[in-house]
Amino acid sequence: MSMVPLENLEPGMVLAANVLDRSGRLLLGEGVELQAKHLFVFRTWGVVEADIVGAGGTDSTALPENITQEELDQARNALLHFYCHTDIEHPAICELLRLAVIRKVKHDQH
Repeated sequence: MSMVPLENLEPGMVLAANVLDRSGRLLLGEGVELQAKHLFVFRTWGVVEADIVGAGGTDSTALPENITQEELDQARNALLHFYCHTDIEHPAICELLRLAVIRKVKHDQH
């Protein structure tokens, strides 16, 4: 999969998989070329990423191969107290926590 964060999606990109909202409702089908109106719909319905045809692995939030699940779990547990007054199931909060965990693990390795 070539998941691309919402903020990096651009008109003209082609979906490699269906885009669903949080309840599983189809928003846009596989093979559709993105338009600006689609990105607006994604933001409205809480979509945080999409699988894009031909997207490379140059994402700065990609995990290095040497990161273990244990390191991810430890980082997540260390950060959860910052999210105690939020709904960590909300797509935006979930994405913020995911990015914070990745950043913490990368920082702790140096």
